[in-house]
Amino acid sequence: MSVGLLGNKIGMTQIFDESGNIIPVTVLKIGPCIVTQIKTLLKDNYSAIQIGYGTLPSKFLTQPELGHLQKSNIQPLKYLKEFRVDNPEDYQVGQILTVNSFNSGQLIDIKGKSSGKGFSGLQKRYNFSRGPMTHGSKNHRAPGSIGMGTTPGRVLPGKKMAGQLGNKMANIKKLKIIQVNETENILVVKGSVPGKPGNLLNIMPSK
Repeated sequence: MSVGLLGNKIGMTQIFDESGNIIPVTVLKIGPCIVTQIKTLLKDNYSAIQIGYGTLPSKFLTQPELGHLQKSNIQPLKYLKEFRVDNPEDYQVGQILTVNSFNSGQLIDIKGKSSGKGFSGLQKRYNFSRGPMTHGSKNHRAPGSIGMGTTPGRVLPGKKMAGQLGNKMANIKKLKIIQVNETENILVVKGSVPGKPGNLLNIMPSK
């Protein structure tokens, strides 16, 4: 596995390609991320790279978090994330990873928290069809029957019912990079990514 990066969603727009086709794109602000720790097979029983993103004043971090970063002489960071890698020896603590590790045309996976939609009914949550609206029907957006009668006489676990929708980790795979702006650390990706503008995202090259 190769190391990924952390970033924020800026928002969506559309751009035109050479043939004049409109491409819906999402603009992402990625990195720069700092390598904060290197985990090796010998020391930690697995190989991984820990990266940090987003500077902030030290008063917002706990003592253990500050100590962990000060041990390697790194400024206070808001987010820390680990990525499994096969070659930890290729990285050094304090190394800065930027958006130039990606190229345009490459496919990436983006993981983030989806927009929370609150307590939602079955049409919105699971695309159930509604009941008839006319002829005296009183079943419009109701869930309908939720179980059998005497046998088994209960509602089975896992039944699709109304409840919390969104606000979960979502992973969108194989999004194509349209543009890479190295001076501004900006990535322009085809299609949509999870969450609202400002959402924290985890960007990895697709397998």
